[in-house]
Amino acid sequence: MELYETEEQQVEALQKWWKENGTAAMVGLGIAIAAILGWNYWLDYKKEQTGKASAVYDQLLKDVNENKIAEVDTVAKKLKTEFSSTEYAIYSVLMQAKMKVDAGDLAGAKGLLQDLTNQSSDLNQLAKLRLVRLFLATGEYEKGLQLIGEVDPKAAAGFSDNYDELVGDLYVALDRIDEARTSYEKALRNGYQSPLLQFKLDDLTAPEKLEATK
Repeated sequence: MELYETEEQQVEALQKWWKENGTAAMVGLGIAIAAILGWNYWLDYKKEQTGKASAVYDQLLKDVNENKIAEVDTVAKKLKTEFSSTEYAIYSVLMQAKMKVDAGDLAGAKGLLQDLTNQSSDLNQLAKLRLVRLFLATGEYEKGLQLIGEVDPKAAAGFSDNYDELVGDLYVALDRIDEARTSYEKALRNGYQSPLLQFKLDDLTAPEKLEATK
């Protein structure tokens, strides 16, 4: 660092620096302050939106408990249009789809879940699993296998065992027993704790054991 013999020289050097760099420094400071204020505003706004969405979602849960299907659809639409940036909007669609399944409107439930599978959300894997189960229930086995085949393994890492069991279920429905067994065994090897998985696997091997004893 340059040394100055007198305070006057130090003041002169500071004045020179400020003349050369003062404007840029003030602009940089202004940008930094604006960024901080903008970020704080965004955090406050997001917190406020989340709070409002939570209150609306509470109303949706109340309507679900009272089996008010029309009201559930209305509240879910409100969450989707006014609070789309919150997870409550996605939770509401999942709940809305469940209500439609309970009411026997499987086509309506599929449409809702299909929309969710196209969204970039941590919950879209849950939507895909539920959609595959609907395909299984309605006999659309190949559609279920196709949807699972399109799943990104990295994105679905936490759900891979669920998919393996569902693949097994779809293969059983298609009478492709060897492939079903392979999928079930893969899920078991990975430590999947499904209460019915071992029973499903035993059910596949039981006829073979019976045949071997004859």
